[in-house]
Amino acid sequence: MDVSLNFGLDGLRLSLPDAWTVDVLCKRPMPVLADPRGEIENLLDHPADGKPLETLAKGKRSACILICDDTRPVPNGILLPPMIRRLIRAGIEARDICVLVATGLHAPVEGPRLDTLLGTREIPENVRIFNHFARSDADHVNLPPTSGGIPVELDRRFVEAELKLVTGLVEPHFMAGYSGGRKVIAPGVCHERTIRRLHAPALLENSRASLGCLDGNPLHEAQLDILHGLGPVYSVNVVQDEHRRLCFAHFGELEEGHGRAVAFFRKYGEVTVERPYTTVLTSAAGDPLDRTYYQTVKAMVGAMGAVKRGGRIFVASACGEGLGSVEYVEVQKRLVHDGVETFHRRMLARECAEIDEWQTQEQIRAVHWADVVLFAPGLDDEQAKCTGVDVVSDLAAALESWVDKCGDKRVAVVPEGPYVLLQPAENTGIAE
Repeated sequence: MDVSLNFGLDGLRLSLPDAWTVDVLCKRPMPVLADPRGEIENLLDHPADGKPLETLAKGKRSACILICDDTRPVPNGILLPPMIRRLIRAGIEARDICVLVATGLHAPVEGPRLDTLLGTREIPENVRIFNHFARSDADHVNLPPTSGGIPVELDRRFVEAELKLVTGLVEPHFMAGYSGGRKVIAPGVCHERTIRRLHAPALLENSRASLGCLDGNPLHEAQLDILHGLGPVYSVNVVQDEHRRLCFAHFGELEEGHGRAVAFFRKYGEVTVERPYTTVLTSAAGDPLDRTYYQTVKAMVGAMGAVKRGGRIFVASACGEGLGSVEYVEVQKRLVHDGVETFHRRMLARECAEIDEWQTQEQIRAVHWADVVLFAPGLDDEQAKCTGVDVVSDLAAALESWVDKCGDKRVAVVPEGPYVLLQPAENTGIAE
């Protein structure tokens, strides 16, 4: 049987033995918006809840629009121009409109990559476009701490804007439950100190801080606390199908809109796994998510919803930009040097996370449950050693060798990787 995985820009095709029973786990078909641009225009003028954007903007002197960085395939080229046009029609000067890239602690998006991220040439010249820099004290202001005592420092350009807007793609997220909405604010435009507390080891060790889980999720609750401290925030939250086609959009109050987008995704993107698999083949969702190993960890965690304890997860990820940040590489080196158990014990003793350490914490969650095998042609030998998992150069051969060894020829394939939410049925012996 031939299968195709989301991999880099072009995908990856594999031919699996006919003797295997191959189950392809993917979203149910979503209804695709016939005219995405027209739908967005109409949505901004006739929202399902609340006032039109132009009405909200009247009398305001400034506006800030948060957008995700280029680790998410958000259709900014469709969203930004009509939003900005309405702000200007309402009387806000172009120079008083700020588009702020919510980088969190990721690298800034600049040059041609910024042009690609914006996805349009229709943004007026005087509109200011900035990256968020989490380590710049001068760029942040203090807000009340969360109910859990996390100190809150946010980018002043967003806090001080009279009209606060957010765009976001809603998809499963392995810590926050779902991306989009409040996550673009926190950690998107938080100071490093706040980000490290939001990702504190003890907080993420909570079983509710997990994929697809919002109820009782301490990270989600902290994010909502931060949102509630800002006053009115409005958002355009969208959902896309496996072909990156727009299927759902909502404009209105952020928390309500995010909830509606999550409810839509769940109807199509949650896949119940009735019986655990010994072998799961998955992807890191292709470009842009699989540019680095850092983001690839999401594929491992996502596959836990289908694999039995002691089984094996095979992950295909291009990793054309290597491992990730300098800080993340150092954390991974410590993991390899100290070993999983020692690293984990020392990590949990800290109140605050080291930068990017949270991704390693999630990797530990996956490797505690199942073996992980990585196919990542973009990594060189030294980088491969830092992954802390088994890296192979021939994915098909590694798969066949394992299936022959374990004797279980029933294999799950997840082409979209972490963009599909695998939900174990009750009492299946699958990680939740």
